[in-house]
Amino acid sequence: MLHRLWIHERGTRHQPFTIFLLLPIFFLLAFFYFIKLADAKADRIRKEISKEIVFAGRYLIIELESGVPLYDSFSNIAKEFQVVGPYFAEIIGKVDLGTTFEDALNETISITPSPQLRKMLWQVLNALKTGAEVSDSLNIVFDQMIREQQIEAKEYARKLNPLAMFYMIMAIIVPSLGTTMLIVMASFMQLNLGITVLIVLACFVGFIQYMFLAVVRSQRPPMDI
Repeated sequence: MLHRLWIHERGTRHQPFTIFLLLPIFFLLAFFYFIKLADAKADRIRKEISKEIVFAGRYLIIELESGVPLYDSFSNIAKEFQVVGPYFAEIIGKVDLGTTFEDALNETISITPSPQLRKMLWQVLNALKTGAEVSDSLNIVFDQMIREQQIEAKEYARKLNPLAMFYMIMAIIVPSLGTTMLIVMASFMQLNLGITVLIVLACFVGFIQYMFLAVVRSQRPPMDI
């Protein structure tokens, strides 16, 4: 009885020390998790902007070439586009409050997470400072963006070939042949394959297919053209 009481008291004394050791590890893991979470969110925003930026740029060029003022063109983009629209709405809001167009563009350029949107706004800002035609500068920028997206699409198509081969082998051929061979070997060895084994195999195949879809989705270029 005394021995058990001594063991209990010893374990109780070590509990605060164990918690003290685990707390830094917990906070460290939480710290890196939130850092990665912020990076993932910023990356998602960049991809969403990249899907709309070409359409928004073409829309802006058409508006400017049709004689629509830059202020009204930005207002129309803010209304028509869901992802890039808030950035243009922010510029318009600052201009309405008395900020110059150049300063409003500079402030938005400094906070936007998308390099493509930043490049677009830089061209507008430089055109305003130099007095050049905004549409001409934007045409050059978006021609380059379209070429870059076409290159990314071709690279994505080349990456799909080995991924499709991997999917055929690991998600179709190996499970079907492996299951057949397993059943045949089990019948020769007089082993009883229960439902649990089949469920595990089905879960494994589902996991492989999920991983394949996740890899394909992560490799997909951020465009919608």
